[in-house]
Amino acid sequence: MSEKHKSKISSSRRLGLKLRLLAVAAQMLQDEKEQKQKEREVTLAERVPLLNMSGLSLQELQDICRDLHHKIDVVDEEWYDIGLKVSKNEKEIENLNLKITEIQSKFKKPTLKRVKISAEAMLSVLLGSKHKESIDFKANLKTVKKEEEKKEEVTDWRKNVEAMSGMEGRKKLFDA
Repeated sequence: MSEKHKSKISSSRRLGLKLRLLAVAAQMLQDEKEQKQKEREVTLAERVPLLNMSGLSLQELQDICRDLHHKIDVVDEEWYDIGLKVSKNEKEIENLNLKITEIQSKFKKPTLKRVKISAEAMLSVLLGSKHKESIDFKANLKTVKKEEEKKEEVTDWRKNVEAMSGMEGRKKLFDA
């Protein structure tokens, strides 16, 4: 169990797979860029027709220029209005986030009190009417007997000191 699982794929094969995956991903990105460019060209062709200015008089060219300026003004106004709406929404979101944090900081969580409830009452609350028979949880518990600590006999320390004093005591220590 302490051993690491060896990979079923060798490191050179794994590196080769990574390189192929990166190549495929790069190709997909390139294809996506080309697709977006084509879509852009199609939408521009739909919205903005090509201008054919050959053979037009000065008055007709001025009319086309005025028309284009008018369209540019309309688009600029729309862009400005949308920008204002976005900034207004962002400010509103920011204010609401501030209110949320303010409310959360004001609310103090109450300290929970310990409630003494029997196992029977807890089961009846949890199970409701399904709980009919009483269960004795303590009956299934193992009993552990504590070993009494061995207490050394308390003797008078003076007797021990007298016995060990002098050469007899040292001889006893040496013999022991």
